Amino acid sequence: MLLYSGVRAARLFRNKKTYMEIEIEEQAKIIPYILMKYIDPQTGEIKIDLPDNIKKIVIVASGSSYHCARFAVDLVEKISKIETRAIYSSEFLIKNLIPHDENTLYVFITQSGETSDTLKSLERVKRETNLPTLCITNNETSTIWNSCDYRVACFAGMEHGIAATKSFTSQMLCLILISLKLIEKSDPESKTKQYKDSLFHIPAILEKAIARRKYIKEFAKHLAKENTIIITADGISYSLAKEGALKIKETSYKNISAAILGEFMHGHVAVLNNKAVLIFISVDKPSERSVKNLIQIKAEYNPKLAVIGINDERIKPDFYINVECENEIQQLFANVIVLQLTALEIALKLKRNVDNPKGLHKVVKV
Repeated sequence: MLLYSGVRAARLFRNKKTYMEIEIEEQAKIIPYILMKYIDPQTGEIKIDLPDNIKKIVIVASGSSYHCARFAVDLVEKISKIETRAIYSSEFLIKNLIPHDENTLYVFITQSGETSDTLKSLERVKRETNLPTLCITNNETSTIWNSCDYRVACFAGMEHGIAATKSFTSQMLCLILISLKLIEKSDPESKTKQYKDSLFHIPAILEKAIARRKYIKEFAKHLAKENTIIITADGISYSLAKEGALKIKETSYKNISAAILGEFMHGHVAVLNNKAVLIFISVDKPSERSVKNLIQIKAEYNPKLAVIGINDERIKPDFYINVECENEIQQLFANVIVLQLTALEIALKLKRNVDNPKGLHKVVKV
């Protein structure tokens, strides 16, 4: 089924939209298509084939796909109680020893299915272990698709923009479905229905996030003037901080960094002696430690402070953008869209070519 044809893209381009903008907007249509493909409408069963008796997961990926993997580490451990770790493909290749534990599932994530380091990592696993392998990819004719034991297609359609947007959220959703499937395999009586039902509300959440664009544009206008920007988070939101920083780097060339808030307080906070903006991302009510750290930062350094996601009334941000959601999974998707639009608006304000950033190249065959 072709959802996102070149004809449609061309029509939208006549309205002077960039590919990045088109692909951000397409996410609200891609999510229900993925759910339709993988959740049986009659039984609610998740139609993904996985090996039995998995006790540990190792996810290998690069770039935005690694950030997706990092998000999955916290999510999978939280909802399926399975030990999970994420490793950069390039680092995996130079490790002296790779995980060999029994009942381990190796997961490889690559939008194109042709990412060199990730393919070489898969080859190493097959050469040195007998463990099952699974890929999440946007390309069902790719090398990785044909090489793995288990396969999950993320159905994002061809992604023209260099900065991953729709492929990122598609991979996120696939990882969530895999997590829920693992729970159901280990405990058939488990209650995953509430989680699954909430997934069908994500498209409406994404539309609400896109509707915040007026406020995001004002926020981005301020960020475009800043030389020092730090995105912080705790827990599962850290992967979004890294992804948001990467999106802004790729499209605007700004020197922006991401940090776990607690670790940022150990020396890194000194960068706030320069004029700066600190962004905090949260999918849950900020912890007492986070609140204390942000209040301390504001008192001692007085940077411009922004909160994306759920706030605490004791934190007094200069900018606040949130979409009300039912749970942390929906909030993750809402926050991703806000970050993607922020990156887009900063780049447009700086008159950057968001679809073809200098020096960056991407495999887009699907």
